[in-house]
Amino acid sequence: MYTSNLNNLILNSDSYKTSHWVQYPAGSEYMSSYVEARGGDYDVVFFGLQAFIKEYLSTPITHQDIDEAEILIHAHGLTFNRDGWERLVDKHGGYMPLRIEAVPEGTIVPVSNVVCQVINTDPEFYWLPSYIETSLLRAIWYPSTVASVSRYCKGIIRAALEKSADNTDSLPFRLHDFGARGASSLESVSLGSLAHLVNFSGTDSMTALVAASRWYQMGNDMPAFSIPAAEHSTMTAWGREGETDAFANMIKQFGGEGKAFSVVSDSYDLWHAIDNIWGDTLKEDVKNMGGTLVIRPDSGEPTKVVREALERLTVKFGTTLNSKGYKVLPDYVRIIQGDGIGPQSLSKIIDVVMKAGFSADNITFGMGGGLLQQVNRDTMSWAMKASAISINGTWKDIYKDPVTSHSKRSKKGRLALIKDSNGQLQTIKADNLKDKKNNLLRDVYVDGQLLIDENLTTIRERAGW
Repeated sequence: MYTSNLNNLILNSDSYKTSHWVQYPAGSEYMSSYVEARGGDYDVVFFGLQAFIKEYLSTPITHQDIDEAEILIHAHGLTFNRDGWERLVDKHGGYMPLRIEAVPEGTIVPVSNVVCQVINTDPEFYWLPSYIETSLLRAIWYPSTVASVSRYCKGIIRAALEKSADNTDSLPFRLHDFGARGASSLESVSLGSLAHLVNFSGTDSMTALVAASRWYQMGNDMPAFSIPAAEHSTMTAWGREGETDAFANMIKQFGGEGKAFSVVSDSYDLWHAIDNIWGDTLKEDVKNMGGTLVIRPDSGEPTKVVREALERLTVKFGTTLNSKGYKVLPDYVRIIQGDGIGPQSLSKIIDVVMKAGFSADNITFGMGGGLLQQVNRDTMSWAMKASAISINGTWKDIYKDPVTSHSKRSKKGRLALIKDSNGQLQTIKADNLKDKKNNLLRDVYVDGQLLIDENLTTIRERAGW
């Protein structure tokens, strides 16, 4: 059987790319391609390029990679540009003769604007910008989409806190990443969970912490936090008759001044747990432990369950009115809703809670599949398209404009991103730049070298932390 290294960049592409080098016009020298999100409900939070460059473009292609790729691609029924790849190794040491420019990571960009642009730096490799489309586009669209969805949710929560809470200090911890087990792969968790941390500081994905240190210079700095939490196995192991003891054990193990812990409380009967266990048998323990009990419902229709849980907790523990006139539970008890959360359901829950007179300060959210898995390239209509080619020393604009779908019309020419006179971001042709300093696209990678290496803190600040 044909075997090869998964990190072989030659094979990190679509099959049809292997025959494209002979399909371009004679005299082709340079190809310029760009990446954009063509549409969708969210502004783009650009993120993930640095991780891709460090993981894949910082290691040179070798003659062994070429040998492995040739065997597999020929057996696959396709032609192979061995001479081209050999020249890349011999002439450039195996590093990509490319210039990749992009907006700074964490930049908020309206859809339908260029965020990244790629051109070859050696005319022998006119075919290379399009060859890496598969890997580069994927490396951008997924983490950028997750970061964009996460930021959108942050906006919803921020608005709710501004309206119904005394302050927004807790905002970075109001949306917790529950998605590690539901993501499609370890790398998806690494990129997606890390992208969420552009906006928030709560995660149960330890992989994201490793990724932050590996790709974004976090070192010993801790970019996100979690708290001790129960799962159904640790509660049901005590048996139905032992549920009170299971809950009491959580207080014993994790209660204390300034501490917080979460207990899933619907293993059998959530309402019994709230009314009779938390709100009766263990009520004084909850009040006097010095920390915060976070009760987690995990089933039922979220808007109804969260509202009723708050109302039942109010009966048992009481509330106070904050400066905005909304009800707030005592500091020692809160709710986290992690079942069925997505951008739309999160918004509905908040609306229902606030209409019932409760502050958004009472509830935290956990988001799993809705954050990391229920997104795809079409969520924001991501695309990478060739927009200019140099043939025999002359640049020519190229584009697509399908009569059957004008939404897929691509941009023409070498591009730049600027702020217009109203302060809005706008894509223009680079030839129309009055001052190159106005171009928000900056060189990130040139001929094997990562030119900009930023940490997550800087990116968070840029994203409006």
